[in-house]
Amino acid sequence: MKTVCVFDSGVGGLSVLHALLAHLPDVRFVYLADSGNAPYGDRPPDWVRERTHRITAGLCQAFRPDAVVVACNTATALAIDSLRRDWPALPFVGVEPALKPAVALSRTGQIGVMATRGTVGSPRFAALRKRLETAHTPRTPHFHALACSGLADAIERDDSAAVRRLSHRYVGELLAMAPASQPMDTLVLGCTHYPFAAEAIAEAAGRPIRLVDTGAPVARRTREILPLDHASSHLAAAPVFLSTGAPAALDAVVQRWLALDRPARAWAD
Repeated sequence: MKTVCVFDSGVGGLSVLHALLAHLPDVRFVYLADSGNAPYGDRPPDWVRERTHRITAGLCQAFRPDAVVVACNTATALAIDSLRRDWPALPFVGVEPALKPAVALSRTGQIGVMATRGTVGSPRFAALRKRLETAHTPRTPHFHALACSGLADAIERDDSAAVRRLSHRYVGELLAMAPASQPMDTLVLGCTHYPFAAEAIAEAAGRPIRLVDTGAPVARRTREILPLDHASSHLAAAPVFLSTGAPAALDAVVQRWLALDRPARAWAD
């Protein structure tokens, strides 16, 4: 049975794990929430890169994975290239704001992007945005990106009042960026935490709006890059949950969001 390690700055990557479990039931997943250091979004880039490499080294030593999913937009933006350089034989799947799927869904071409400061300010995000905005398409898309400081942290802490307040603030700012003649009709959830605030974000929009996240595309890509396992039993494998914070806090989120009763273990590195 193949093993895939998945890690995020905290619990947000569970939105990606949810899709992975649905698409790859015959794979054993190890999920690490770096909640003791969450969130990554406002951390210095060098710190994020060092932390991402440290986690990857620890997971490789402990579990010898067949692939690693970096289920954090900030870590992907700042460290995925160096991870692939330092572990050339290990397949990595990163998460990026789903700009391309959003272009296909949007009718007005006005697309909002909610992300962390680390993602919005990264060269990787800038290159993706420029590539799509300059592509020859029937309608040139216009991306309006906003760093939503504090939102991932509020979701991590399960502070529903703060999640609602920040969602209304940031969605309001984003909607105001589009011209009245071409209202924004699509929002990209550019942090893996944000799908767990989808209800508050949709409420803040005050009208129908498409919300796009990366869970399903990441799951499909992971299936594509995994080496074939002809000996696989195709039986569901119980995931392993680890946390650098309080394991009980991760337990509660896993039960609430994934409906799984799998006690987490403490992870120290």
